[in-house]
Amino acid sequence: MIDFVWLGAAAFAAGLVDAVVGGGGLIQVPAIFSILPKEAPATLIGTNKLASIFGTSTAAVNYARRVRVAWSTAAPAALAAFVLSFAGAWTVTRVPADFVRTLLPIILVAVAVYTFKKKDLGSVHAPVHSGKAERYWAIGIGASIGFYDGFFGPGTGSFLIFLFVRFFGFDFLSASAAAKIVNVACNFSALLWFGYSGHLLWQVGLMMAGCQIVGSLIGTRLALKHGSGFVRKLFLCVVSGLILRTAYDAFTKIGW
Repeated sequence: MIDFVWLGAAAFAAGLVDAVVGGGGLIQVPAIFSILPKEAPATLIGTNKLASIFGTSTAAVNYARRVRVAWSTAAPAALAAFVLSFAGAWTVTRVPADFVRTLLPIILVAVAVYTFKKKDLGSVHAPVHSGKAERYWAIGIGASIGFYDGFFGPGTGSFLIFLFVRFFGFDFLSASAAAKIVNVACNFSALLWFGYSGHLLWQVGLMMAGCQIVGSLIGTRLALKHGSGFVRKLFLCVVSGLILRTAYDAFTKIGW
């Protein structure tokens, strides 16, 4: 019972953070791996996806009600992410992710430095693409992040927000809304594979899903109330946490 309480608390916190800036896996994944150490890693990842899709879907619906979602960007990105996330989930069962593990902290440092230096980044919503260019960029980003999410995953939501801000000219709030749509597609696609292969703890995942939904509702309200400035600050905090966590994982994994 105590384990369930801790998993529920972790899922609530992950849902809150993920609804604003992504990166909920920074909280939920370590919790589920440490509390259920006897389960297979693939089963824990699948259970994490089951919980996460409920929280992310709740955030996506709430954003869609209050923020004008750029569907011309989000829809093709989500479709590409759905296809490639499944491919990534299939690939991770055959190819070790050690190279990605070691490279990830470096990429996150670059994202954090760029965002910190560009003080006005994401403060104004001024889309820079339209028509075919918008679709091509959306498909490319959706495919890349979708494959990464299925293959490895940490920081997917944060990467999506950064890319929507940097390459599409969205403000942080609009980027967060669009990112949730793509993230739902990623989670659902990977979940299909994990479910098909039997790597799911349904009772644990559904319990955590309920906690994720509550956290997601609170996180979405905070983002909508405080706007892009608040999202940007929390984004930098979460990316900093991701840098520390992924660096620790990478160095301990390869014995540094």
